[in-house]
Amino acid sequence: MKLTQNSILVTGGSSGIGLALAERLLARGNRVIICGRREAKLREAKERHPALETRVCDVSEEKERLALAAWLEEACPELNVLVNNAGIQQRMDLLATNREWDYYRREIATNLEAPLHLSLLLARRLTQRPEAAIINISSGLAFTPIAGLPVYCATKAALHSFSISLRWQLKAAGVEVVEIAPPAVRTDLGGPGRHDFGVPVDEFADAAMRDLEAGKREIGYGTSEPLARLSWDELDKAIAEINQSFILD
Repeated sequence: MKLTQNSILVTGGSSGIGLALAERLLARGNRVIICGRREAKLREAKERHPALETRVCDVSEEKERLALAAWLEEACPELNVLVNNAGIQQRMDLLATNREWDYYRREIATNLEAPLHLSLLLARRLTQRPEAAIINISSGLAFTPIAGLPVYCATKAALHSFSISLRWQLKAAGVEVVEIAPPAVRTDLGGPGRHDFGVPVDEFADAAMRDLEAGKREIGYGTSEPLARLSWDELDKAIAEINQSFILD
């Protein structure tokens, strides 16, 4: 994948992995637009990196995705890279939850519905641009689901499957489709402190950029790197090990 002189949209780009990738793409001479639902976080990112362009958008809402696509047509007609990064992670005890369905629906809408819909909205436009690409941020948990994160893991497994289908659909049209499956990364995903055991976000983002530059289309790091190539028996063992050590609180 060409990593310079692109026009790029990064969803969920105001913090975590999204911001780390946006920073590195910006440093390579790309035009980078980040969107997110929290205006204050977008403002903080803009203060740190004035060249970043920002757009408030809650990608879990269909009307906001439609508005974003329409805005991009006017503000950035040369867009050639979409990074579907926005995601939320919510713990769920099926036997104890008393939350309304909308709480869980929003996780599905953010993690799965949004990348599917944005890809649908922008794919035809991307086919008209040189060096076009869609980058989907899934997770190592797409392959080794954790019982306490059933919705999150299901959305990431579905995004993995969608990325494969999308890659084959867009191959002849010249749009590259890349899947990045992070391991646990030290961000606020799932809440502050939940991933303090993970790899540093800068370490992961640097590795992901190296793999993008090397032309890899399925990118992992550390513990997530071998998961997509495990046999069913090996996956069963890995799933058992990860669930035995997980505490739902």
